[in-house]
Amino acid sequence: MSSHAPRIAIVGAAGRMGRTLVNAVTQDPDAILAAGIVESGSSLAGADLGELAGLGKLGVVASDSLGAVLDDVDVLIDFTAPQVTLSNLALCAEHGKAIVIGTTGLSDAEIATLDGYRDRVPMVFAPNMSVGVNLTLKLLETAAKALGDEGYDIEVIESHHRHKVDAPSGTALKMGEVMADALERPLKEYGVFERVGQCGPRTDKEIGFATVRAGDIVGEHTVMFATEGERIEITHKASSRMTFAKGAVRAARWVSGREAGRYDMQDVLELK
Repeated sequence: MSSHAPRIAIVGAAGRMGRTLVNAVTQDPDAILAAGIVESGSSLAGADLGELAGLGKLGVVASDSLGAVLDDVDVLIDFTAPQVTLSNLALCAEHGKAIVIGTTGLSDAEIATLDGYRDRVPMVFAPNMSVGVNLTLKLLETAAKALGDEGYDIEVIESHHRHKVDAPSGTALKMGEVMADALERPLKEYGVFERVGQCGPRTDKEIGFATVRAGDIVGEHTVMFATEGERIEITHKASSRMTFAKGAVRAARWVSGREAGRYDMQDVLELK
């Protein structure tokens, strides 16, 4: 293990993603599992994180107070809910800790609040931590520049499990933003998120979104570039949450010790 291995705390350690993150940290020889946070008053406080994740005893117990453990960690990983994340971000600023944020569904106002910490906290904020997805974003930027103004219609189709609460997914929106920026078309103006009834024919420059929620789909995203006589599809499919967890741990290693700033996975992967 590296002498510079960051000590990592997992928020929501008892949840499905939290347990996967615990697993991912323990698999990484250059990361240290320092703490796991469960809801305040939870009966799981004091439980061994390894046993919660099905790994056997690790000797690290769950806490229901982030403030009580922050002095013993370098980086927090948070895949929870917007208000929880913003509260944890404020604590990180207070204690001088870095944070990796995979939470989706933040409103414009919540993102503005998050952005207000960029001069106080080193943070990686990305709607999808998968290395594959972030490579896909780079491909979409290239494809949009080559095709988007040449008569190709752009459609984003995303599918997730039945329990996901936000739509379209943060990843789908990020894909749309990347292509909209490449084409200099503001997504707020050209994004179409609903087609119902007599909605009329498709306009030339719109970027359409379609959402599927079903079963236990981990995450699938397809971007279609279609014109008369030809269709190009760029697809990413995730079959395990571990791909997001490993990306988050990679981001945690990268952001530990960096200067305050708002970074994303394109920074982590040096794709910019």
